[in-house]
Amino acid sequence: MRGVGDNMSVGERIAFYRARRGLTQTQLANLVGRKIDWLSKIERGERQLRNVELLAEVAKVLRISLTDLVGQPVLLEDETEQDDVPAIRDALMSPGRLSRTLFATTNRPTRAIDPEQSGRLVEFAWGSYQAGRVSDVVAALPRLIRQAQELEQQAGNSTISATRAWAVSARVHHLAATTLSKVGESDLSWIAAERAMRAADEADDPLVLASAPRAATHALLAVGRYEDALNLGETAARWLAPQVADGDPEALSLFGMLHLRTAVAAARHQDRATAAELLGRAAQAAEQLGVDANYWQTGFGPTNVELHRLSAALDLGDVAWVAEHGRQVGAEGLPVERRVTHMIDVARALSYLAKDTEALDLLLNAERLAPALVRHSASVREMVKDMHRRSPVTGGSRSSELLAFAQRCRAVA
Repeated sequence: MRGVGDNMSVGERIAFYRARRGLTQTQLANLVGRKIDWLSKIERGERQLRNVELLAEVAKVLRISLTDLVGQPVLLEDETEQDDVPAIRDALMSPGRLSRTLFATTNRPTRAIDPEQSGRLVEFAWGSYQAGRVSDVVAALPRLIRQAQELEQQAGNSTISATRAWAVSARVHHLAATTLSKVGESDLSWIAAERAMRAADEADDPLVLASAPRAATHALLAVGRYEDALNLGETAARWLAPQVADGDPEALSLFGMLHLRTAVAAARHQDRATAAELLGRAAQAAEQLGVDANYWQTGFGPTNVELHRLSAALDLGDVAWVAEHGRQVGAEGLPVERRVTHMIDVARALSYLAKDTEALDLLLNAERLAPALVRHSASVREMVKDMHRRSPVTGGSRSSELLAFAQRCRAVA
């Protein structure tokens, strides 16, 4: 029920897809501008490929998605091994979405949907996402997406506010895109993000239109399209500038979060100067806001800026700095999802330095906070595979604890 080759390392996947493409090590190394010795060590697992931009380039040459290369999970199972991602796919890819004219009669809602009630439901689901209960969100999304589609169909009805209906649809599809990106469904995430942007266009609300691009940047980052993510985020930030000038805290939060997302894109593109500039703009917005807030589920404020500064530094290769400073940032006031993501980042830095005991402690703490987020994280899975390979063969309590965690993450059979 998992992705093909899900227990393979990144190096083993590169070797597999390289062979399937009929490329020699020399040919692939030349295509990505590297030496054959470098590629050989990557494929044998003697060297880690940590540069995200280079990973994206290898995936492009091999004609596969970035998620195929890093082994993202294709199914998300909850504690009862029920998986609702296929139901989300069915809702997003309903044929009735293709043409309002062809499906005018069959698309007509059989009952009126209350946009206010749907709005409350989606905000509750956003709360579940930020609390790290991803399985709950995945289970709720099929119904939410169908309701959003019905709201769009009745948006022209004079009995409801069309702009409110489109705004709710934008929020639903934004949540879908963000969640699907988190669990490795990058293609579906892009479909949902496109729907979020279209609905936001119709909502006639600058804050809705500024919020929706965050979903698209998630989708673009997931497939390694960093320049596109950077361009989209900067365009949305410029659009929001008048509201920011007025000092609106909601606009400030969205503005700052857009800069944090684009800073991540710049860092993964190995553009240190641009990443630093964007983090600086976000820091200015956070200083103006003055507190760690959560307008529009951004979790934006001074602390989130520091967490993104660390995340960008990790993508830029400043591993030792992240390992040293990462645990000094107090993130207890932020949503669980943001805190767990930060803990995974710091654990990655520790793992890169072969400080596996400290990395495992962080991951186990993160798992207690949000089991599904940790166990279905591709970066956690790769990290745990490397840690398991380095662990003593003879075992011991610590080795047994690592093995049990690796099995829960499906990193080993």
